[in-house]
Amino acid sequence: MRNRHSVGLIPPIAIAWRRQRTVIVSMPPDYLAVGHVTEDLWRDGRITPGGTAWFASLAARRMVDHVSVLTAAAPTYDVQKHLPGILVHRIESPTTTQFENIYTPGGRIQYTRPGPVRLEPRHLTEALRQAKIMHLAPVCDEVSPDFATEAQPDVFIGVTPQGWLRRWDETGRVYAKKWDAAPQVLARADAVVISIDDVAGDWQLALTWVAQARLFVVTEGAAGCTLFLAGKPYHIPAPFVPEVDPTGAGDIFAATLFITLQRGRDPIEACAFACCVASQSVTRIGLDSLPTPEDLERCSTIAKRRARVAGHRH
Repeated sequence: MRNRHSVGLIPPIAIAWRRQRTVIVSMPPDYLAVGHVTEDLWRDGRITPGGTAWFASLAARRMVDHVSVLTAAAPTYDVQKHLPGILVHRIESPTTTQFENIYTPGGRIQYTRPGPVRLEPRHLTEALRQAKIMHLAPVCDEVSPDFATEAQPDVFIGVTPQGWLRRWDETGRVYAKKWDAAPQVLARADAVVISIDDVAGDWQLALTWVAQARLFVVTEGAAGCTLFLAGKPYHIPAPFVPEVDPTGAGDIFAATLFITLQRGRDPIEACAFACCVASQSVTRIGLDSLPTPEDLERCSTIAKRRARVAGHRH
């Protein structure tokens, strides 16, 4: 696989623990998440922060120093409270995107009230354009695919296309849709991550995107993930853990994978590492699921062993 981002010899999966600090000056971030932060509505009346850009950036902040988010939200969205230690570039919007999930015996029913502001490359500051990693993280088709094609050549483009796979009716009920911009985005992306649930288990659909991508990962929950490297599959199992709360595990997986790949790690080992870190996250609730120093150290060892097994099998 072509790797424009290798930094030479570095310790295996050497990701240092970063303490939370207040961001004071604008500088090129190590990690930039692009997408709407959300308000998630619950049937008991609670409103909690959500969105891939929110959770993935908080996870990234545990691994790198300088994290930024480009988003659109209402002035009432408290970025200081919800995104501590992260430089938030908020495009003002009259409303913040909202999601409501209703769980039924037949599966999840999802509703959205998307904010009206579409994020475009023109919203990037000069510092943001120089980010080491740009994570395109749409939740409701609000991120222009032009971010991929207009990115500078040395920016690592990581993609979680879930929000490009959604449409909704007049009531806000969410349905699947075709990913029209897939060829445009996949031609530039350095790594793409989807959940098998994003395509309702349709492996044939996923494989049409695999054929266009240099590195594509399908996460499979407790079963781990399948990495497609130039089209060749490598299955990486997840460690067996007791699941307490799976919320955000996919976002943690993506952030960990993109950071590790950008640092020049072997893709199989990077996937094994991200899979392990995400698995540890489901054993804890809420923001306690974010990576800890112990997670990173333990998973570094596990990743090397699992990578050897995956490589041998294929």
